[in-house]
Amino acid sequence: MKKLKLGYAPTRRFTFSAEDAFKYKVQIRNKMDSFGMDIDIVDLEGLNEEGLLYDDRIGAEQIADHLLKEKVDAVFFPHCNFGTEDTVARVAKALGKPVLLWGPRDEAPLEDGMRLRDTQCGLFATGKVLRRFRTPFTYVTNSRVDDPVFERGFKNFVAAANVVRHFRSLRILQIGPRPTSFWTMMCNEGELLERFGIELHPITLVDITNAAKKAEKSGGSELAEAIQYIRDKLDISEVTDDDVKRVAALKVAMKKLAVDSGSTAIAIQCWSALQDAIGIMPCLANAILTDEQIPVTCETDIHGAITSVMVQAAAMNEAPTFFADITIRHPENDNGELLFHCGNFPVSLSVENKPKMRKHFLFDDHAPGTHEGEIRGGSMTIARFDGDNGEYQLFLGKAKGIEGPYTRGSYVWVEVNDWPLWEEKLVKGPYVHHSVGIHANVIPALYEACQYIPGLTPDPVDPTEEKIRAWLRGSV
Repeated sequence: MKKLKLGYAPTRRFTFSAEDAFKYKVQIRNKMDSFGMDIDIVDLEGLNEEGLLYDDRIGAEQIADHLLKEKVDAVFFPHCNFGTEDTVARVAKALGKPVLLWGPRDEAPLEDGMRLRDTQCGLFATGKVLRRFRTPFTYVTNSRVDDPVFERGFKNFVAAANVVRHFRSLRILQIGPRPTSFWTMMCNEGELLERFGIELHPITLVDITNAAKKAEKSGGSELAEAIQYIRDKLDISEVTDDDVKRVAALKVAMKKLAVDSGSTAIAIQCWSALQDAIGIMPCLANAILTDEQIPVTCETDIHGAITSVMVQAAAMNEAPTFFADITIRHPENDNGELLFHCGNFPVSLSVENKPKMRKHFLFDDHAPGTHEGEIRGGSMTIARFDGDNGEYQLFLGKAKGIEGPYTRGSYVWVEVNDWPLWEEKLVKGPYVHHSVGIHANVIPALYEACQYIPGLTPDPVDPTEEKIRAWLRGSV
């Protein structure tokens, strides 16, 4: 997967120490490299002798052209002394990318009373000018280079920028229309395109049926690898070799259609014509693709697919998501809830060493193609992008896995801070019974990403907005 490109545009002002600014430019870059994030950094080296943004000899246009040519996804303007606020604002406006504003905390004045940097004062100035330019930006509290607050804020900004870049290039492979009775899965395709630039690439169930049969017939290394994966990772004692091959072929066909169409996620009509057409359910194929960073949502849930891409990107594409129904309350824990789906959770999350590949338990004819079992618990983020009546929100909450009774399908029992509050928020909307989970705390990154997505309002239930902002400031 293509790495995120971060523009590094350190800035100083001519009235303060150029030597100290250069020293901090190097220290900050070394600190960024020490974080171990898998990103590409594009700096200003070669544009002048210092590699710093500081006066009109290197104007905003030249710097912006350089960063645009490099196709950066975001830009970081560390103020190495007071900083040059007008040029910073012009560059930020020209790029139209997420902006990080921060500066290293100033030392005490020298013995003669002079000060070398006045970084904090410069940050006040730049923040105001960015507002004048109507350019949203992320701010990290003025802190020392080695302060955990800087590391926390920097990493969170990069994750948020990754969400924004994936969101802005979203194309979803839609396989079939929503099931007839699933009115909750309605979405406004035109509005998604007009407001957010999100594209759908619809195909029919005939198209996927033909593609799957072609993949099964033609064979090849991808099909062989998918078959071997199923054999290695799952208990296939309850299904036939033909069932395994058909699921593998469906996975290969879905991936090819996604790649060929430039889609980063898939929403499929899994109820239930597909099993009549090719004799299997798509649940396990969905699970395998989700593990491969092409998330697949059931019941043609377009908003669920959007959520999956956002959540996956917030984790820097280093952890798989799982797409779940929010179903029933825990029989004993009043803050417990069951996250479930028929058999589509990533195999890598399974508690069992080899979960069972099975026939679907909800249909009378029991078509094969699911895999069942509990997934691991631990800390999770639960999220949902949704909207109606022209307004869109992003539900955000944290949960932790708990013990609960056995059930069929893919599942995990979770506990939240205040289930009645969650339930009220989910029922009153604009949400539905579907959610996306991930074993990572990506709430601050998703919250921050929303300010770069006009028309999308973050809706955190736990932690609250105040607690998220306090965490980012280092206040908690």
